[in-house]
Amino acid sequence: MDHQSQAYMKAKEKVERLKDFYSHLIVYGLVNTLLFVINMVTNPDYWWFLYALGGWGIGIIIHGLSIKDNHFLGAKWEEKKIKEYMEKDRDNDSQ
Repeated sequence: MDHQSQAYMKAKEKVERLKDFYSHLIVYGLVNTLLFVINMVTNPDYWWFLYALGGWGIGIIIHGLSIKDNHFLGAKWEEKKIKEYMEKDRDNDSQ
C-alpha cells in the first residue's frame, strides 16, 4: 500500500471515530432531554435525571478524548499498548 493510500485510510478511520462520537453525543442529548421532561412531569421536586446526565456525561467526555490521536485512549495509546502486550507475550514465550 502506498503512502497516499495509507494516509487516506488513516483519515477515513479518524472520520469514522468522529462520526461515532457525534452520533453518541446526539443520542446523549436526546435521551437526557427526554429524561428531563419525564422527570419534570412525574416528580419535579427530585431531579433524578441528573444521575443519568452525569454518569453518561463522563462516558461522553472519555469518548471525546479518545478520538484524538494524541490524547487519552487514542489510536497512539492503543498502538503503544498492543506493542507492549506483544513484547510481553514474546518474552513469556521465550522463557
